[in-house]
Order: sequence, then C-alpha cells, then structure tokens
Amino acid sequence: MADGGFQKIRMQRSQGEAALSFACRDGHPRLGLLRQRGSAKIMLPHVAGPVPEAVFLNTSGGLTGGDRLGFDLNLGAGVSLCATTQTAERAYASGGTAATVRICARLDSDAELAWLPQETILFEHSMLQRETTVHLTGSARLLLAESVILGRHAMGEAPLHAQLTDRRRILRDGRPVWAETTRIDSRVLAEAATPALLGDARAFAVLALIAPGAEAALPRLRAELCEPGVEAAASGWNGRCIARLRARDGWPLKRQLARAIRALRPGPLPRVWQMNGDIA
Repeated sequence: MADGGFQKIRMQRSQGEAALSFACRDGHPRLGLLRQRGSAKIMLPHVAGPVPEAVFLNTSGGLTGGDRLGFDLNLGAGVSLCATTQTAERAYASGGTAATVRICARLDSDAELAWLPQETILFEHSMLQRETTVHLTGSARLLLAESVILGRHAMGEAPLHAQLTDRRRILRDGRPVWAETTRIDSRVLAEAATPALLGDARAFAVLALIAPGAEAALPRLRAELCEPGVEAAASGWNGRCIARLRARDGWPLKRQLARAIRALRPGPLPRVWQMNGDIA
C-alpha cells in the first residue's frame, strides 16, 4: 500500500519491435521480411523513384519510463533504402526509469541506407536511452541524421530536468569506424548556456556520411551550411563526412538539416518530412 492507504498503481508500458529486410533480385530491391509487434510498425509508401522508402512509427504516441522500442533493418548487396519515422518522437516525463530505443541495421556490400528519422523532443523529467548500431560490409554506404529538440519553443518550454543518453556506433567489416555518445542531464542543462555546450540553442543535430570517399563531399556540404539562425560546422576524413548543427528553434534546424542532406544525397527528402517544396 502506498502512503495514505492507497494502493500504488502499476502503469502499463508500451513495447514494440519491427524488422525489415530487402534483397536485390533482377536488379530491383525486393521485400524479404516485414515483421512488427506491439507499438512498432512499418509503412512502405509508394514512391516514384527507384529507391524504396520505409517509414517506422511508434503507435503509443510517445515514450515514457519503462517503454521499449526496437527497429531492425537488413539490406542485401546492392540495395538502396531511405528510412525515416512518421513524425517527431516525443520523450515524456518518466516515473524514474528510462525509456529505451534500439536501432540496428546491417548492410551488405554495395548497399546504401539513408537513416533520416524526424526529430526527438525531450520534455521535462523525460528519461531516454537510445542506441543506434550499423554494421557495414565492404563498400556499403550510410547517411545518418539525428536531431534533438529541448521542449516546444512555441509553448515556452525549456526542460531543466531531462536525461538523454544517445549512443551511435558504426562498424565496417566488424571494425568501428565512427562512435560517439551524447549525454544530457540536469547538470548539463543547468550549464547549457556556456559556449562549449549549447549556448542559447535549444535544438541540435548531427549528420554523418560514412562511405568510401565520403570526405570528398565536404566542400559541397559546407556550401549548404547557410541557413539563417543555425550554427553549423563540418569536417571530413578517411571515409567520413560529419556535420554538427545547433539552433534556438527546431524549424530552422530542420531546414538546415534538409539542405545538408540534399548536398550529400541526390533526390527528394522523405515524403513524411513534408518540406520538399520549402527548400530551394
């Protein structure tokens, strides 16, 4: 019994797992596996171009303490795929345990994945642990974007007690080629105004191209880092081209991210981003 003689209620938690695979047959990508369980779903919208698009979604409407979500992707040799999420993922207040998200992708030689999820919004007292792992084989190529927004700027929200642990690990032929972890907690948020952290920004993103010769894309990427209201920098070396962005609001950040993606990947943005006509 809880204080006051009332029984403590155990809240229901959402769980979801979804898996998708494609293989190349007769020169075209063909669906091999589509499996979904719980709150994790996958949509395969019709697209006009040759590269299929997969949209992952969480039907629970957001993540809170104890929720678990997992996405798996497998691309056969020569397959290209653009994958995204249906909408922004929201991390809501937690009762003391973290929500966990796991993304794992495996790409055979000459496969290409654009993993372009929409932004993650952190609310006050949210706790989120996310891990993204991509296994590349041979000459496989990966374009990855992740963006985070601290509260809803239009609502005057500025979380002071939120936690995020965001791990990314990319391996090629079993050897790590890029790995980083972003950690946010109440201490970081309290000191966020310092130039070494977020300054006055409340939204930030990373964009990474991991591919043979990726460093050659650096000049055209830097040429597109020009969105007003966004601070951005990029570097390229040894098959990696990485850009980091920060802004006071999510909309200019998303516009800049869209420009940068187009510099690294020809063709339209994912349809669910609903901004192909907004970027010149």
